[in-house]
Amino acid sequence: MTTSRAIGVDIGGTGIKAGIVDLDKGELISSRVRVSTPEGAEPKDVLAAVQQVLETLEVADSDLPLGVAFPAIVKRGMTLSAANISPLWVNFEAEKFFESGLGRDITFVNDADAAGVAEVRHGAARGQQGLTILTTLGTGVGSAFLYEGVLIPNTELGHLKRKDKSIEKWMAYSAKEREELSWKQWAKRLQEFYAHVEFIFSPDLFVVGGGVSKHPDEFLPLLDLKTPIIPAVHRNAAGIIGAASLAGDGH
Repeated sequence: MTTSRAIGVDIGGTGIKAGIVDLDKGELISSRVRVSTPEGAEPKDVLAAVQQVLETLEVADSDLPLGVAFPAIVKRGMTLSAANISPLWVNFEAEKFFESGLGRDITFVNDADAAGVAEVRHGAARGQQGLTILTTLGTGVGSAFLYEGVLIPNTELGHLKRKDKSIEKWMAYSAKEREELSWKQWAKRLQEFYAHVEFIFSPDLFVVGGGVSKHPDEFLPLLDLKTPIIPAVHRNAAGIIGAASLAGDGH
């Protein structure tokens, strides 16, 4: 069965967002509802927050497909990592947990992968040949690889090592805010990250998403790369749109 509308929920390290998506146009047709991610981000509290955003949208009992994007490695419905959330999510049957708690089937996917799907279907990477690497710069650093429009799931570029720590701790947008870095100071960190990724994977396009993508003129011109690097079209709505799109597919 095909559908022209679906619900997307995007769970992040700091906020949980949801909306109803027109799947043909790849855009929100409702308000974007947001609540803060519960402190500690334990499963029961995150589930309650997801229930809250669905009730606010008045879709808690809807039969529209529902996609949920989550900040972890997601494999066969299990979450295998927990960088900016409770360690209780590691090796956790998350998809079954959400389906049981919400009383319905869902499509469950990594948050950056969802954003990548939104951008390749309806955004900055649409029609792009070769390899597109999308990165989301926010609380952490997410990534999505899209080759000729096909998602290669569960890449985790934010966990490349720098001085024995995940590089996202040093160069995520949250690091800029936490350390009160100027755009120029922060861009030096981005340069190190993107130049390294460029050397390893030889992409055809970088797309930058996450909250910082609404300020592209502040930092993208400061980067010196061989690969074109452009802002995401859907910005902070990309996870919602991608999760809804995959739910509409029946994935």
